[in-house]
Parts: sequence; structure tokens; C-alpha cells
Amino acid sequence: MRFSPNLLDEILRRTDLVQLVGRRVKLIRKGRVMWGCCPFHKEKSPSFKVENERRTYHCFGCGAGGDAFKWLSETEGLTFPEAVERLAGEAGVELPKWTPEDEAREERKKSLYEIIEAACAFFEEQLRGRSGEDGRNYLKSRGLDDAAAKQFRLGYAPSHDALKEHLTKKNIALDDMVAAGLVRPQDGERSPRDFFFNRLMFPITDPRGRVIAFGGRALDPDAKPKYINTGETALFSKGRLLYNFATARPAAIKSGTIILAEGYMDVIALVRAGFDHAVAPLGTALTEEQLHLLWRTAAEPILAFDGDEAGLRAAQRAARLALPHLKPGYSLRFAFLPPGDDPDSLIRGGGPAAMKTFLDAAEPLAKVLWRVETEGKDFSTPERRAGLERALAEVVSAISDPKIADYYRRDFDQQVFERFKRRAPPARPERREYGTREPRRVPFPIRPLETVSPAVKNSLLARAGNSGARRRKETELAELLLEWPQIAVAHGEELAALPLSDRSLDRLRHELLNLAASGSRLEKPALENHLIRAGLGELLDRLGRRPPEGRGENAGGGPTEAVRGSAEVDMEARWLLAAAQLHELVEAVPERRRAMERFNSEASEESWREAHRLLQPRVLPNE
Repeated sequence: MRFSPNLLDEILRRTDLVQLVGRRVKLIRKGRVMWGCCPFHKEKSPSFKVENERRTYHCFGCGAGGDAFKWLSETEGLTFPEAVERLAGEAGVELPKWTPEDEAREERKKSLYEIIEAACAFFEEQLRGRSGEDGRNYLKSRGLDDAAAKQFRLGYAPSHDALKEHLTKKNIALDDMVAAGLVRPQDGERSPRDFFFNRLMFPITDPRGRVIAFGGRALDPDAKPKYINTGETALFSKGRLLYNFATARPAAIKSGTIILAEGYMDVIALVRAGFDHAVAPLGTALTEEQLHLLWRTAAEPILAFDGDEAGLRAAQRAARLALPHLKPGYSLRFAFLPPGDDPDSLIRGGGPAAMKTFLDAAEPLAKVLWRVETEGKDFSTPERRAGLERALAEVVSAISDPKIADYYRRDFDQQVFERFKRRAPPARPERREYGTREPRRVPFPIRPLETVSPAVKNSLLARAGNSGARRRKETELAELLLEWPQIAVAHGEELAALPLSDRSLDRLRHELLNLAASGSRLEKPALENHLIRAGLGELLDRLGRRPPEGRGENAGGGPTEAVRGSAEVDMEARWLLAAAQLHELVEAVPERRRAMERFNSEASEESWREAHRLLQPRVLPNE
């Protein structure tokens, strides 16, 4: 570990946190504590506290807090080592000297920085000279002038050995050119030659703004590939950096968001249009390191993708990549441009306002994940709908944070319900008495309106709620689950979608789903021990691992001993039937209540008959 705890504590002790925070936040003294409006969320009355004695800041509104290192990380996007170096320099604390190997490695890097900077200046000069005519013509075709080229230090790499010869004249060793990624090493009989030639050059900087690598676009239409980057070097790893990040970071922190585009030209177009907080990956799909770099700068980065098929695939990859790393308050948004457009063409055609329209309409991550699984797909069969629920469950299982996973599960369950399950309850087969052809039904007698008494009305209102039947059905489902826990594996989607009103049963449901998702073996003895440790022992007693007294075969409660001893396939069928019955009970309640409200307010013959019809007892199997 490079920085010892004692060293870090000394830096914090010498840092005036009030002065550091006061550079960005107006603070007012109240007693021994400074207060101000939190910079991390919008508020009108101060709830943000800074204390020099404790060397911490804390917001009582949003919960943000930490020390001076955390402050620089959250407000300026610095990494921890960068924050330590910054504060140590300001506080006059000398950082420990490195070993001779560390010193040699650092000196090596310094020389590489100088070599790459010399190459960047050479490429810039070539673009302005006679050999750079093709590069200048290409930039003009993209609407970029000399000012844009200077702003982004664009350049041109000419023939095969031009850069090598230029650096050789500066007494730079060939091995150093190779180490900097500027020259290819000798391959067999082929002598070393320039890595970039006949390409428009885009300098790539580190978070401190130092040029460490290049991206090159081929000007020959037949050249493959169109874009290449410097290979991995001691200074450069393309999966850990973002194009234009050093310039975009302060603008992103100020605006509260950062835009990730797909390529160099997109970023240049965005910045030229006033969107200074724009960055791009370096020729690869978004990586985990780049994702965390975005999140250190803004809580909800906007990923702007072309509206074509490739853009949609890139969005899907980014969405899936983010799932395991989501945490409260941190997510992604997606701006999909019209098919055939990218930020460059959209801005050239409609100006900055056109781009802002699509950025403002950026979709949240949850909506994009739903679109990925549903858009353009046919769900006309039960099997396909079941496949969708399985795919959504896999999405949720990839989320590490349990609270966020629970919200996603609920959100997906609601959308599935709204799209496929919210419809009139299907007709149920009527149970027939043995030896008869007609179902056993005891309807309410339809009385004339004038004979309906307050007592009858109260009875009807109680039936409209039907809470007792719902509680019994939920208990039956839970008892079957405990008797055959494999239901949670075989029918996880159906279990997650159950509209349980009992909070303890809902906890039982989530424990079973979590165990099923983790691949744990759901065997009854081990499961009961787990549930007891999870604080559900009282629920197990209530559900009765032994038959409750007074509950007989026809008592309408949970399964009897005969059912407990039946085949597992029978239990599965009973559980699915009970689940369907619970949905029917719940879906019928609002309709019944509305009918009773209308009857109470109108007291007409028509409203009475409608209430009477809806409150007729439904004949369900096994009742």
C-alpha cells in the first residue's frame, strides 16, 4: 500500500476542510459548525454540515458525506491517489520516496510522455503542411475548420517512416519509440516502421490532460480497419480511459451529468455545439473501468447511441454491463438518435437544439432493459410469455444490490401484469356435486330495491372486500411452498408475481426466491433452519408444520395431511391453481368495491343488480 494510515491522517489533519469545501459551497457558521446548501442535491434550506474538528462533511438531506479525499473525488472526479497528491501538496506534506525501481519506472514514464508529446506536435505540423491536404479536406467535409483542429490538437500521419525519421533526428532511441507505441518492432526481415501512416490523428490524454496515445482514422476508403489505436503501453490502456475525459470532467461536474458518445468525431461535434461534458470509449465497447470513471463524475451518465441496429446492440451491452455495479442513486440513461443519424450529423442538420431534445428525452436503464426484451417480439403464446418472464428474472438476478434488485423485480412484474395479465378473469370450470349435472351454487336472493336494509348493505360491503378469502388463499400457497420448496425454482416468475398482502408471507417469498437464485438446495429441514435464522420462526409456527387444530378437509384452509402426502406433481398443480385463484380474488376486489360505491351513492335498481351480480359467490375448483 503506497500511503500509510498515519500519512493519510497527517494530510487530513493539516487540511482546512472548511476552506476546501468553501471554494464551492457558501458556508455560514452556526456555533462551532459550518452549514450550507448541499452541492449534491437541490435544496433551499441548508442541511449540509462541515466540521473541521471531526474533519468531515455530511448532508442530512441526501446522506452524502466523507473526508477531504472523498470531497475531491465527488466534486472533481479525482482518483484516491490523485486526491492524496493534491492535498499533500497543498498541506506541505512530503510523500514517501519511492524505491529505486519506482524511481526508474517513473523516469521511464516521463521520457515516454516527452516522446509522445513530440509525436503529437509532429502530427499537428503535418496536418497544416503540404502532406496534410487529404486530412484537411476530410475535416472540411465534416464541417470542421482550423480552429477545431487546433482545439483538439488533430494531426496527420504521413508515409510509413516519417515519424520514425523525425524522432531519430531528435536523438530518441528506436526502443523508446516502440515502448511509446509509435513504431512497430522489427518483424522477421521487416525493419521497424511507423505504427500510424496516412491517417487523421486524434490525441488521447490521461485524466491530467497529458497526451499518452493516439487514435488514427484511415483516409484511404479501402483501408482496414477504419480506426486503430495505440497498443497497450506503460502509459496507455484503452479500456481504462475515455476520449476527452480530462476536458469534460470539470464541465460534467458543473452540469451534473456526462455524455458518452460512440466515437471521436461525435465528441468533437458535441463539444463544438456546447456540450463540453462529452466523452467516448477508445474504439471498444464500454468497459467496467470506463463505467466507474463515468460514475465518479456523474450519478446518471447519458449514453448517446446511433439509432441504427449497431447502436441498439451497443446500448444492450452497456445496460447488461452496468447491472452488477448498480448502487442506490447511480444508474444510466440512454439517448437514442434517429436511424441514420449520429451526434455529428444531427447537430449539422438541426443544430444544438436538436441534440438537446434527444438528450432531455434520455430513457432510464430499466426502460431500456424492458425494451431489449420485448420490442419487436411476439408474445402471442403462453410459452413465449413465460420465456419473457424468465429472461426478466435473469436480468434481475444480475443485479448485486438487493434493494435495487427488488425494485427492478417489482417494476418488471407490474409491466408484465399490465401487458399480459390485466384482463377479465377467465371462466372457471364449475365444481359439480357427485352424481349431479349442475354445480352447487347458493346465490343471494335478488330483493326489490326498497327491501334492502342497512344490515344487508353492510354484509355486501364485507363481501366486496373478501379479505378473509384472500388471507386463506395466501396461507394455502405458503403452506404448499413449505411442503415442496422446489416450486420456487420451477415457478419463480409466478411466485414473484403473487399479489401477497401479508408482509411476513412476502418475506418468506423473497427468502425462497433468493435461495433459488443462488442455486441453494431447497430441502425442507435445511430450509426451515434457514428461515428460522432469518427471523421467520414465528411464521413457521403460524403456518403450522403440523395441521392446525380444527382444520379439516373441508375447512377451506391449507392442504390437509392427505394433500401433504400426495405426489409432488399434484402439489405443483394445486399451487398453480391456488395462485390463479389468488389473482382472481385480488383482481375482482376493485370491481366489486366500485359497484358497491355506485350502489351506495345512487341506490338505483340498476346499481343494485350490478352489485348483486358481482357479489355472487364464484364457484372455483376444490372449494
